[in-house]
Parts: sequence; structure tokens; C-alpha cells
Amino acid sequence: MSNQRFKIPESVLVVIHTPALEVLLIQRADTADGVEHWQSVTGSKERWDEPWAVTAAREVQEETGIDVQAPGCQLTDWQLENHYDIWPQWLHRYAPGVRRNRERVFGLRVPAGVPVVLNPREHVRFQWQPWLDAADLCFSASNAEACLLLPRLSPPLG
Repeated sequence: MSNQRFKIPESVLVVIHTPALEVLLIQRADTADGVEHWQSVTGSKERWDEPWAVTAAREVQEETGIDVQAPGCQLTDWQLENHYDIWPQWLHRYAPGVRRNRERVFGLRVPAGVPVVLNPREHVRFQWQPWLDAADLCFSASNAEACLLLPRLSPPLG
């Protein structure tokens, strides 16, 4: 019997951005096709009952070193969900028969100049881009759409 722990097909997408709507993009380390895959923070729940915001905060910390509770940071649940087919190259990470994922979308406003420390097992580079340019660089359609929604869904400063 295998001891393999399968990923839960429920994940978060966190668009990290500054007050000026510059978006943090991180480049995936696990691409074998030679294409640069830029994205926002993503990650799966560790338990089925893990709250979405807890998953979002954990994944942001793990992938970027940013603490969502730090001064000037504001995590917002955009109350949006995407449902999509899991890419074939990543199906082996899920239990047999799992083909679709449910993704909850968050925004995280951070102060300009916030330090970013990548997890090198997951991401190799980062860049800050204006929200429109970020949308063009995202390899995932749901990630690009989230960047395009940023001006409407980012909480007001205050």
C-alpha cells in the first residue's frame, strides 16, 4: 500500500499587490517545457477543513516569506472561485480519478518595497509589474483574470 499523500483539489490564488497596483509575480521552478511560467501565489489546502484564509496566509508565507499580519498588509477574500481541469502534468499529485480543482481568490495588499524571499524548491525569480502587464505575463487564465479584477476588488486605502 502506498504512503503517498495526495493534494487536496481545493486551492487558493493570492494576488499580492502594492497600493499602486503593482503585482508580485513569481516564476515556477518545476517547468520542464522551457517556458517561463509566471504566477501569483497558489497552493492547496493541507486539510479539507482548513479555512481558506488560513491556506492563503500559509501559502504566502511559504512561497514569498511575506507575513499577511505584518504592518501595512491587508488580506482580502474576493469571494470568487474558479473551477478548472488540473493540468495533465500535475494529475499525479492528486488521488486517482481527481481531475478538477476548486480555487478561491484572494488579494493581499502589501507596502511597496516589502522584502520577498522565495522558496527555491517552488520558485526561482520574482518581479513586480503593473496590474495590466502582470495579467499578460500570467500563464494561467484564472490568474490573468484575477490581475484584471484588481482595480475593482482591491480594498480602499484607509
